[in-house]
Amino acid sequence: MFDTHVNLHGEAFANDLDDVLARARGAGVQRFLAICDRYDNFPAVRAIAEAHADIWCSVGVHPHHSKDATDLTAETLVADAAHPEVVAIGETGLDFHYGYSAEADQVRSLREHIKAARSTGLPLILHTREADSLMADILEDEFAKGAFQPLLHCYTGGQDLCRRALALGAYVSVSGILSFRSAKDVRAVIADVPLDRIILETDCPYLAPVPMRGRRNEPAFLVHVAEALSALMGIDTDTVKRVTTENALRLFAKVAA
Repeated sequence: MFDTHVNLHGEAFANDLDDVLARARGAGVQRFLAICDRYDNFPAVRAIAEAHADIWCSVGVHPHHSKDATDLTAETLVADAAHPEVVAIGETGLDFHYGYSAEADQVRSLREHIKAARSTGLPLILHTREADSLMADILEDEFAKGAFQPLLHCYTGGQDLCRRALALGAYVSVSGILSFRSAKDVRAVIADVPLDRIILETDCPYLAPVPMRGRRNEPAFLVHVAEALSALMGIDTDTVKRVTTENALRLFAKVAA
């Protein structure tokens, strides 16, 4: 399995990262993508990837923090993406739920990330919350300027954004949310996504899947995300693990290079 979205650089794993990784490897997770959410965290994220042969990383700024990186340009992201461990651009996107950053800052940052993804050919990791219509509009507008590879990460949005993104060749990643009792709408959307466009993630240290709810989430729990997808799709878990890993390696082609 390939855990395509892990937050390993924060306080949650500061004291036992080696143990966390050992448990994950023991559970069959063979590759990890460490996500950059703030540009000032990029050196720490990159260092984790450099220290482990089975970990790669991304470079980017979460929409919550776009107000703190208003001078970040596509050119800077492209330069950072030349590092051999950097295999994706992001996480970027739009999040209007909390309003931590102004809409204008989020949109400007998103477009700079899209430019970087287009220039590098690396996949673009997208976070969207309460911004489905604008996200779809921006993706289609930017795609008309030149192709790039979108990934709807930890997807909990609606059917329309998912459909419009899939039409642009997007992949969709699912997390432990898929197993939550309250996530009926999420399951209804994911049920219509072709299996060859789905990848798995934990998005740890939050969103632990059933039956681990209430615990700190960690990559070893990825097997439960696979089980939730297996139950939804009516496909055996081994097939889900194999196909989603193949999908992830196709998407993050720099990992397999």
